[in-house]
Amino acid sequence: MAVLDNQPTPAAQPNLDAYTASADLPRSPDQSAHESSSGQHRFEEDAEEPTGTILSSSINLANTILGSGMLSMSNAIASLGLVFGSLVVLFSACTSGLGLYLLSRCARRTPGRDSSFFSVSKLTYPRAAVVFDAAIAIKCFGVSISYLIIFGDLMPEIIEALGIHMQVLLARNFWITLAIVALVPLTFQRRLDALKYTSFTALIAVAYLFVVVAVFYFNPLRTPLPPGDVVMFRWSRDFFTHLPVFIFAFTCHQNIFSVYNELRDNSSKQVNGTIALSIGSSCGMYQWIGILGYLTFGSNVAPNLLTMYDNSLAITICRLFIAINVLFSYPLQCHPARKCLDKVISEMVSFWKKDTDFEALPSEETNITDIPVTDAATTAPVVHVMSLTKHVSITIALLLTSGLQSLSAIYRHAIRRPAIRRRATHRHAIRHHRRAIRRRAIRRHAIHRRAEDQRRDDDGHRHAIRRHAIHHHANV
Repeated sequence: MAVLDNQPTPAAQPNLDAYTASADLPRSPDQSAHESSSGQHRFEEDAEEPTGTILSSSINLANTILGSGMLSMSNAIASLGLVFGSLVVLFSACTSGLGLYLLSRCARRTPGRDSSFFSVSKLTYPRAAVVFDAAIAIKCFGVSISYLIIFGDLMPEIIEALGIHMQVLLARNFWITLAIVALVPLTFQRRLDALKYTSFTALIAVAYLFVVVAVFYFNPLRTPLPPGDVVMFRWSRDFFTHLPVFIFAFTCHQNIFSVYNELRDNSSKQVNGTIALSIGSSCGMYQWIGILGYLTFGSNVAPNLLTMYDNSLAITICRLFIAINVLFSYPLQCHPARKCLDKVISEMVSFWKKDTDFEALPSEETNITDIPVTDAATTAPVVHVMSLTKHVSITIALLLTSGLQSLSAIYRHAIRRPAIRRRATHRHAIRHHRRAIRRRAIRRHAIHRRAEDQRRDDDGHRHAIRRHAIHHHANV
């Protein structure tokens, strides 16, 4: 990608002036007060100095990447073979890193520190900006629901393994409700960098899983696998079944713009270092857990790696750490979902009111090449273009909606469970009946074949006796 000079050319200066004048750049207090009184500026801007570093940003991105998908990586590698599966993991990491790099380059064409998918879409496909943000919001919302469901499934198992039989603590609805309450102070954070401590705690849980998998593999008392159970390359239709595991293993792109905005030094070197550190460490973690899990249990490894181990205290603690990991990953999905929903709502309101002031970025006629791009750090502060009322209302809506959806999903599953069991029993009975019919048909066919063979043998024997009698009569 070509990088232009820091100083725009005289020909490009008029377009740049129009661009920066309409953009959501930080303004002086007098200018902001004048715009608020005149009604031209419709948002409450809250400017803050960037506080992110390579380490804190990499921790947040790595926590966004590493989730419960680690437990299914061994099964995915087993379906492709040791070498082929490892190469697919590495390829997925490289393509994900390339996508993050391209998004960071796109962020440099947006003014100040308010880059987002919406602002980039306004530079390329302005009419599709709302569609892009809506898709990202739906994706993050769905992932957040899955985190709550996983947390609600894990905690009763942990409580039961610890020997606690209180009925309240064994209810998944209780743990999901408790998770929603505990996540309130985290989801209301305006900056992604404020979640670095919880993300670090979640990565400690990942490190514990890292150690547990290694200890069980290098245990000298481990039962060795039969010869040929571990293969280097394997190709089957299961590749397409496990392909989503590799594709979504390194998904963190929804937070790259927040990382770019909040980095204290968001020069290209620092942003690229953040991407390399987060993707590289996550790839190493996936490779370690996936390969050692496959080498420990072979081709029989389950989609959930923890179910292959005995229910010891170490595995119970590992389940607890995984629950903490998915719990602290919820705010990392709520943050981009809130920002995207804000853009979608604002655009819909402006469209309804026929207001064009919301389109702060250039229109379709603006030449994108006229926008100067530099690899240096951005000196502008972080600008939160969202009113406090919208921030609170959207966050509460996300918390309540995801919580209710998780509870309803569990309730629907509990209601459907007897019917599912009945259908499974019915299908099993039908399969058993069909197999019995098939076996009887095969048995009848075998009996018929033996009877036919016996008849042919008897006919051949009679013909032989007749030929012998004719030959003997002719000789006499």
